Amino acid sequence: MKRIMLAAALSLIASVAYAQNPTCKAQSAEKKLHGAAEKSFMTKCTKDAQTACAAQAAEKKLAGAAKNSFTKKCVSDAVGT
Repeated sequence: MKRIMLAAALSLIASVAYAQNPTCKAQSAEKKLHGAAEKSFMTKCTKDAQTACAAQAAEKKLAGAAKNSFTKKCVSDAVGT
């Protein structure tokens, strides 16, 4: 039960965060980051997106190829690639 509530909370937080600034690339451009700062920001943003997308996949009870496909598309959308 705690896992489900945690996954729901993470999903809500992630969806609110991405609704305000849709992609990592857009956030990077908005902050006018370049070089090492941009690389560091993109790495952190991508990891955060992976965590949020994995939580969403778990919430939807996806497994195997469906989980991998969902997570890959979710992260791609969040990062902006």
